[in-house]
Amino acid sequence: MSNIREVARIAGVSVATVSRALSHPEKVSDTSKKKVREAIDQVNYRPNMLARNFRSARSFSLLVLVPDISNPFFALVIRSIEIQAQKRGYSVLLGDTQDSSIREQDYIRLVETRLADGIIQLRPMSDNFHESSEFSFPYLHLCASASTPGPCIRVDNVAAFEHIVEYLISLGHTRIGLITGLEGNPHTRDRLKGYKQALSKAGLPYDESLVAGGEYVIWSGVNAANKLCKLPDPPTAIACMNDEMAVGAVQALKANGLDVPNDVSVTGFDDIAYGRYCDPPLTTIAQPADDMGVIALDMMLRMIAGEKLDKEEHILPYAFIGRQSTAPRKQS
Repeated sequence: MSNIREVARIAGVSVATVSRALSHPEKVSDTSKKKVREAIDQVNYRPNMLARNFRSARSFSLLVLVPDISNPFFALVIRSIEIQAQKRGYSVLLGDTQDSSIREQDYIRLVETRLADGIIQLRPMSDNFHESSEFSFPYLHLCASASTPGPCIRVDNVAAFEHIVEYLISLGHTRIGLITGLEGNPHTRDRLKGYKQALSKAGLPYDESLVAGGEYVIWSGVNAANKLCKLPDPPTAIACMNDEMAVGAVQALKANGLDVPNDVSVTGFDDIAYGRYCDPPLTTIAQPADDMGVIALDMMLRMIAGEKLDKEEHILPYAFIGRQSTAPRKQS
C-alpha cells in the first residue's frame, strides 16, 4: 500500500507539503497542489481522512443551502462551488431547504455539531441568518441582494433589470409587461425597482395592470403570460424575472396565437442553458455562476482559516445577452 512518503517522492515535494495539501490546501501553492494530486493518482494513495479530520478538528466539508434544488441557475452555481471545493480538499454537502425555515435550521445543526465547517447560503436573505452573528461558524450569502447582511456575493439586480427594460424601450416598446418572482423575495424587490426606474427615466407610467405575479418556475410564467395577453390593451413586450418563467411565457403566448417576437417580445434573466435553445432563444441577463462559485469558495476557506476578508461584499458584473426573443415594436 502506498504511503505519504511515496507521494512526496514522486511529487518532488516534502512530506510536510503533502500533509498541508491534504489538511490545509489554502496554504499550499497551486503548483504544489497539482503535483501532489498527480502523485496521489499515480500511486493510488488513499489518506486516512478520519485521522486527518480528527487532528485538525475540521470536517473538511461545506454545507450549501439552496431554496429550490430544481432551479437550473442554482445548479450552475452549485457545480462551480463543488469543482472548487474538490480542488481545495473539501467535499460539499447539499441541503435543499425548499424555502422552509424549519428545514434550514435542521441543516444548520450539521455545522453546529461540526459535521461541516461552514455554510454557503444561496437564498438571497434568510430570517434565520439575521442572527448569524451569534453563530460560531463561518457563513456567507451567495446570490445575495442589496440588503443582505454579512459576507456576500451578488450582481446588481436593480441595474441589471433596468438595463434589460431600457433595451425593450429602445426597441420602441411602451407597454412592457412584467412577470415577477416570489413575493417577499429580495431579488423580486430589486428587479421590480429596476423595472420602475427604467420606465421613469423614459417618462413612461408604471401601470400595475401590466404586472403579473410569478414564482420563478415555468408554470407561473405560463399563467402570468396568459393573464397579460388577455388584457384589453396587452403589452407588446414582457420582461420576466428569470429564464424559467420566460420560457413558460413564450409557450403561453404561442398557444394564444401570438408570434414571439413579432407580436410580443420576451426577456428573461439568468442565462440558463435551455433559455439559449428554446424557440426563439431568449434575450436575457447572464449572471457569472462560475465566478460566483470560485469567489465563494475562496472567501469561505479564508474564514475557516481565521483570516480577515479583504472585503465582505463582492458585486460581480452581469452581461446583457441579446437573442431572437426580442424585436422592434410592431407598427399598427
